[in-house]
Amino acid sequence: MVTMLSGAAIMDGAILMVAANEPCPQPQTKEHLIALGIMGVKSIIIVQNKIDLVTSEQALSNYKQIKAFIHGTIAEHAPIIPISAQHDVNIDVLLEVIQEMKTPSRDKDKDPLFFIARSFDINKPGTKIKDIHGGVLGGALKQGILKLDEEIEIRPGLRKEFQGRTTWEPIHTIIENLMSGGTSIKELVPGGSAGILTKLDPRLVKADSLTGNLVGLKGKLPQTYYEFTLKPKLLERIVGAKDEVLVEAVKKGELLMLNVNSAATIGTVIELKKDLIHVKLRIPVCCDIKDRITISRRLGTRWRLIGYAEIVK
Repeated sequence: MVTMLSGAAIMDGAILMVAANEPCPQPQTKEHLIALGIMGVKSIIIVQNKIDLVTSEQALSNYKQIKAFIHGTIAEHAPIIPISAQHDVNIDVLLEVIQEMKTPSRDKDKDPLFFIARSFDINKPGTKIKDIHGGVLGGALKQGILKLDEEIEIRPGLRKEFQGRTTWEPIHTIIENLMSGGTSIKELVPGGSAGILTKLDPRLVKADSLTGNLVGLKGKLPQTYYEFTLKPKLLERIVGAKDEVLVEAVKKGELLMLNVNSAATIGTVIELKKDLIHVKLRIPVCCDIKDRITISRRLGTRWRLIGYAEIVK
């Protein structure tokens, strides 16, 4: 669930996969559709997969279950495409519908804001020092334009320990190359996933260590929060679990999983006020005060979505 929430933060639309040989909805299907609604992802395509494993009557019955499930939701008018990925049935239709999805408009005149979804080292073992490339940041540009040779800032940045106190320091580097769709480009505009090749020491980006950070021009990024006050809006029931149970109020001392943009962090509830909770973060996040935060609670061995929140301060 945490991975889904982080990934969906940089997407314009979503494909909701349903198996034709299983009753619909499955618990995870319900959870993901609610999550998409909370995150504001409105462009949805429903794919009814594995039609090769059922009869036409069973496929039709499953289709009716899907229609009943999405009635009254953000996906009520979403196209439902029956496919067999195994036998390449209707994949051409699916691709056509994806191409017809409306791309949201974005402001290129705003300060650039790039969500990091991946960070990695492209150097092979044994590469000579003179041939080493800097670290690569993968993700999506939400707004603005990034250009070659610009100096960029990465927040929250790197964890530092000093005199028993933990802080995060922003990282500064230069854009050496920009890649989109396997092609090198001179400037990056919003829309689609992209890679930023930097002058960063490759050790700083290994194993997606910078995932969840934001990239922007130096001094132009939003605030980094180590703690904040949230106004939560909780769901009535926990979805995705075997037995749907009522969502209990947030408790003082409780640990919550918080997702904002492509970042995920654990927050400890240190204070409760009327309709507000104050949360201290294990890993800080860089975000705008207007960004929506999804809240998940530990249930058994998994985190389950229980609602969302807005930052008050």
